[in-house]
Amino acid sequence: MEKILVFGHKSPDTDSIASSIAMAYLQTKLGKIAVPKRLGNISKETEFALNHFKIGAPELLETVSEDDTVILVDHNEPAQSVANMLNSKIYMVIDHHQIAGFQTSAPLYYYAEPVGCTCTIIYKLFNDNNVVIPADVAGLMLSAIISDTLLFKSPTCTEKDKTVAEALAKISNTDIDTYGLAMLKAGTDLSSFSEEELINLDGKKFTLKDTIPAKVSQVNTADIDEVMLRKANFEKAMNAEIEKDGYKLFILMITDIINSNSQVIVLGSRADIVEKAYNVKLVDNTAFLPDVVSRKKQVIPVISENV
Repeated sequence: MEKILVFGHKSPDTDSIASSIAMAYLQTKLGKIAVPKRLGNISKETEFALNHFKIGAPELLETVSEDDTVILVDHNEPAQSVANMLNSKIYMVIDHHQIAGFQTSAPLYYYAEPVGCTCTIIYKLFNDNNVVIPADVAGLMLSAIISDTLLFKSPTCTEKDKTVAEALAKISNTDIDTYGLAMLKAGTDLSSFSEEELINLDGKKFTLKDTIPAKVSQVNTADIDEVMLRKANFEKAMNAEIEKDGYKLFILMITDIINSNSQVIVLGSRADIVEKAYNVKLVDNTAFLPDVVSRKKQVIPVISENV
């Protein structure tokens, strides 16, 4: 029986890791050989969740071949995936993002819904297949929903996310508010990371209108001013990537998880797109965006419409 590799996007967040683990478990219970993988380092937030529910982190995956069968979770864009992803045998995709630059030579299973978290979709797949979710996996899936919805404050959050979170909380015997706030705060400890690491911990590459290479990175904090003390070093790291990878727009979102706002540092020859999109003036390469916390819903589509 062939082995299936299950993995999320580069610079994995909690949903990407939790979805990989949960989906691999489900496939195993359905009689397949499935192994979760990761495409980058584990964040402090994800580490907190894994440790809390006593689950080991997936092993690192650097490339796949045409002989590998894969399941993609929490992404579909080749630029956000493992090297040679499109050359592999893509068996299934479970995602909650836009579909971009993705095509296959053979039919596949594709599950996508406009919800706040991939694990919300995977919960339905467990139910559809009559597979019981173990407490530790349920806790990790709950962690993913809390993370992606910023404890239900993000505009990406749906009623389905909330309902599934409540069900997973019961299975895992977890107090959502107490645990959720502790997990999110764990993710704001940036002290052990360099600026180069921080812009890649949760960074995604995009091509706007098929012509403008861009990257949007995000770090969560409880104190924007404290993170902005590192602005000069962030700009140095961002400019180095712009020179190396040819980005025309690089946005770093510094998101306040308590008050649901973001300060952005914007570099690149097309920084004007951000000014037009949000009707702001960048001062020293930065601007404050009230109520903006979601890259998926409040940044990528907004800047795409203003190219």
